Amino acid sequence: MQSLVLEEKHRLSLRDFAMDEPMGPRDVRIAIHTVGVCGSDVHYYEHGRIGPFVVESPMILGHEASGTVIEVGSAVTTLQVGDRVCMEPGIPDPHSRASRLGHYNLDPAVRFWATPPVHGVLRPFAVHPADFVFKLPPTVSFAEGAMVEPLAVGIHAAAKAKISPGDVAVVIGAGPIGMVTALSALAGGCSRVIVADVQAPKLELAGALGAAIVPVNVREQDLTETVAKLTDGWGTDIVFECSGNEKAASGVFAPLCPGGCVVMVGMPGAPIAYDVVAAQIKEARVEHVFRYANAYPRALALMGSGQLNVKPLITDTFPFADSIKAFEFAAKMPPASVKVQIAVSDGR
Repeated sequence: MQSLVLEEKHRLSLRDFAMDEPMGPRDVRIAIHTVGVCGSDVHYYEHGRIGPFVVESPMILGHEASGTVIEVGSAVTTLQVGDRVCMEPGIPDPHSRASRLGHYNLDPAVRFWATPPVHGVLRPFAVHPADFVFKLPPTVSFAEGAMVEPLAVGIHAAAKAKISPGDVAVVIGAGPIGMVTALSALAGGCSRVIVADVQAPKLELAGALGAAIVPVNVREQDLTETVAKLTDGWGTDIVFECSGNEKAASGVFAPLCPGGCVVMVGMPGAPIAYDVVAAQIKEARVEHVFRYANAYPRALALMGSGQLNVKPLITDTFPFADSIKAFEFAAKMPPASVKVQIAVSDGR
C-alpha cells in the first residue's frame, strides 16, 4: 500500500510499501483518516535518529492518528466495524514489570509507531490491539482525534503536577506540547496559566485559547518578574517546562513559589545546568514526563464534554498526496503554525 517512507535522513518517498500485519483475535484493522506530524517525525526526517533510535532501513512515519474500524478480531467485544477511533501508538509487553506496576509507558520493550524499527501509520490501513484503540465521542472530529496523542502528554503532565484547584501555572514553550499542556492545566483546575515563548504569533494564539491564559514574550518581559507581579510576589505553583530549550530548562526554579512543583516535559538536546541550591531553598518537587500512561480516556472525556478544545491548534492540513510537502513545511514551520496534519482519506 502507498505509504510515506523515510528512506534515509533528508529523503522521503510516497510509494508502495509491503506490510505484513496479520490480525490476531484481540486486534482490529483500521482505515487511517488523519495523521499529525509530530516533532519526532520531523527530527527523524532531518537527523535520521533520536538518541539511541536510529533509522537504519526504510521506515513509515506517523504516530498521531485517527481512523475507522473496518475489521475486528474474534475476541474483541469493545469495538465494532464502523467505529470512529483514535489509537495509542505504544504497545507494551503486558507481562513486563513496568506494565504490571502501571507504568507501561516506561516498558523498555514497548513498540511505538514510527520509532525505529517500528513502522508508523502514514498509510491507508493499520492493525492495532483493541486495548489501545479508543472510540471518538460523536462531537470529536477525526482531526481532533489525531490530536489526542499529543494531548495525552499534556494530560499526563497535569496529573504529574498534582494540581490543586486555583493553582497558578507557568508553561514554558508555546509549541504543540506547550499548548496542550496549558489546556490540560486549566482543565485540571488551574485558575491561570502563564505561557512563555519568544514567538509572538504563537503567543497570540495561546492568548486566544481562553481568558485564563496569560501570554508572556520573554524577549520583551522577564518571566520571573512578570510572575511575581501576577502572584503578589509569591511565585507560580507549577512550572511546566515544555520548550526543550537548554537555557529555559536551566531556569525553571526562578519563577517557582516555595514548595512548588516543576514538571519537565520537553526534551533538551543536550544536558542542562541544574541549580540544586535554587531547588533546595524552595523544596521544589520535580517530576518528569515520558509519553503518557492511561491518559487517552481522560483526554477524550474532556474533549467530548467540550471542556477542552484543540481545534484552534490545528493550523495546517495537507492531503496525503502532498505528504512530502507537509514534512518540508513542518521542518521550516512559520511562527503562526502549531500543528500540521495529513488527511490520509476523506472518510468515505
